[in-house]
Formats: sequence, C-alpha cells, structure tokens
Amino acid sequence: MSIAASYFDGKTSRRHQVTLQVVDAVAQVRGEIERDCPIAQLHVSERFNRAARKVSFPDGAYLEIIDGRAFSTLLQETGHRDGLVVRLQQNWRSTMAACAALIVVVVLSYLYLLPLVAKGVAAALPVAVDRQIGAGTLEFLDHHVLAPSELPQPRRDAITSRFRALTTPLPDAPDYQIVFRKSRIGPNAFALPSGQIVVTDEIVQLLDDDAALMGVLAHELGHVHRRHLMRRLIQSSAIAATATVLFGDVSAVLANVPTVLLDLKYSRDIEREADDYAIGMFQANGLPRQKLAMVFEKLEQKTGADGAVPPYLSSHPANEERIAHILDAR
Repeated sequence: MSIAASYFDGKTSRRHQVTLQVVDAVAQVRGEIERDCPIAQLHVSERFNRAARKVSFPDGAYLEIIDGRAFSTLLQETGHRDGLVVRLQQNWRSTMAACAALIVVVVLSYLYLLPLVAKGVAAALPVAVDRQIGAGTLEFLDHHVLAPSELPQPRRDAITSRFRALTTPLPDAPDYQIVFRKSRIGPNAFALPSGQIVVTDEIVQLLDDDAALMGVLAHELGHVHRRHLMRRLIQSSAIAATATVLFGDVSAVLANVPTVLLDLKYSRDIEREADDYAIGMFQANGLPRQKLAMVFEKLEQKTGADGAVPPYLSSHPANEERIAHILDAR
C-alpha cells in the first residue's frame, strides 16, 4: 500500500512530493526523494481530527501525510498502536473521567493538602516575616474599619494587666500587644501577624465580664502563637508564599493581608486549635471554662436580639458545637 506524502529534510522549508510504503518493516520513500528506514526508528505523531500527521526520521527529516485515512490503514497493517495517553485523549468517556478525577484531586488538595503545606511553610518561616507582614496592617484598618477607642485608659490598662498576669498553656509565648479600638462593624476581636491583638470597645461592653474577655484574648493569642494568620495568608496566596520562602520577597503576600483580614474565616481545625489554646490557658490559671463558653452565648443572644450576626461570631464555626467542646474538654 502506497500513500501520498510531503517530505521535508528538516533543514530547509522546501517540500518534496513523495509516496510512502512499508515493505518488510522498512519504510520506503519514493519520488523526488528516495530513502529507506526501519519503521522501528521512526516516530509517528499523535492523531488529531484536523491536523496532518507527521512521521519523523532520526536525522530530523520528516514526512507530512496528506491522506490521513489511508495512513491509519497503513499503521494498522504494520501493527502500530497509539500509546495509552493518545487512546484516552481520543475517547470522550476517558476524557470526562479524567476531568472528573482532576476536579476531585484539586478539591481534595485544597481541603487537605494545602492546609498541611501552609502549616509546614509557616513553620519554616522566621517569626520576623510575620512581623514584617503585620507592619502597617493596623494603620490600614484604622483608616477603613476602626476608630480610636473610647474606653477610659484605666479600664484598658486593667484588662491588659489582668491578661498579662495569666500563664500561657504553651512555652515560648510570642510577644504581643493588646490594642483597643472602636469598631464600625460591631463587637469584634482579632489577631494580627505582628502580634497585635485588636479588641473593640463593643465586645468589651457586650461581654461586661472581664473573665469572659480573658477567654476572647486567650483565643486570639492562640491564633498568634500558632501563627494561624500566616497559614491563612499562605493558603490564600500559595504561589506568592512559595516565592517568599525561596526568594525572601514578601510583597506579594503583603498585598493579600487586607483582603484576608476583612474576610477572616479560619478553618474549623484552626478555630479548634485556638479554642483548645484558650481552654488550656483557663485550666492553667484556674479560670472557669463557663466564662469562656459565655462569650459565644452572649454573642448568640445578640444575634437573636437584632437579627444581625456579630462579626466575631460570623468568622467562627457553629456555637453549639464549640460551647459543648469548651465545657466537655478534659
């Protein structure tokens, strides 16, 4: 069986009209160019619906097949079979199955692998990186979300002194600073990677109980100690965070800080870690865990009173589950 083809020597663009046939496992090219080559030394391109197929020679020359249907017949006669990948590409069921598998892998990687990687990357980074990323963040928030605190200075000093007198549940507690602000979005408290723990006047007034407020501060210190915000930033900007580890350039991660802070929803596992940190701190200092649970009870009461979910509550998992965990912890 002889089929039409165009021959190119791989050095010039000149086209030579030839025919191709296979005799005793040897490809024979005849016409303007004549050459023979064992088919075992040839490379056949993948099959596409609208693209000419190529047969490449070891020296870089190649044939461009004109009659694709006849060439397929010739390949069958020589016993040639496309590779597994090519066969899968030509089968729509296999393609759909591969797409579905890819989606599953991506979702599972996002839910399970990425948090593990983020935890490892955060542990590999020096604490100085957290401080560098956190620098200037409070200033940004002061311009967009927060206002100066209206709590009397003695009240603020008393809260800070009481919390600093507590023993942390883990050694090597990080440096931190409690910062009071008035919030434009209601009762809230959150930790910055710089070690600043922001407490709003509204949450102090809502709780109206310093022991319960210690629970809020302990929870946020847990975020600082466990470097949760850094892990959250790494997850939200995985590529940029990788560059930070490799090249020390934190600018790409810095760009994500405001967005992450304004939509700060930690994973259930991270919130459980911070809750456990607060529980451990209460146990180490002989404080009743009922006061810690009261934080979420009061916030839930506020939700029922005005129908709006407080920001501090909206960024955390379900209340009932957390309260039960706090009270039942051993």
